[in-house]
Amino acid sequence: MQVDPALVRQLAELLDDTQLTEIEVQDGERRIRVARNVTVAAAAAPAFAAPAAAPVAAAAPADAPAAAPAHANAIKSPMVGTCYLAPEPGANDFISIGSTVKAGDTLLIVEAMKVMNPITAPSAGKVTAILVGNGQPVEFDQPLVVIE
Repeated sequence: MQVDPALVRQLAELLDDTQLTEIEVQDGERRIRVARNVTVAAAAAPAFAAPAAAPVAAAAPADAPAAAPAHANAIKSPMVGTCYLAPEPGANDFISIGSTVKAGDTLLIVEAMKVMNPITAPSAGKVTAILVGNGQPVEFDQPLVVIE
């Protein structure tokens, strides 16, 4: 496959202009995906906002602990990619809310750079929440599934 560097640059500029984290285009058999990791940018943003708006910074930590317990047992994405809940289109999902899993069972798949990466259960338990949808883009460290 021959990659057009001008197209890749144009897509990268589009990411910057629109504040998106990834974009994908397809033309026949050729498919180009450009993504950027925004965890560094997200960490840098509060450093600039905190001195300018101390009350807002004080309100954010109050909200964060309230949200954390809801996903305390969540299995998080080890990478940026696209989440798939089933092994192939039309097949049954790996898991559903209320299903019981064993350690090592596949919960879902995260596709990154055309590689299908199975996300497995670290321990046995019951699936209490599925926090992503099929075909949804996911970020690094994003909660995916809650097992209790």
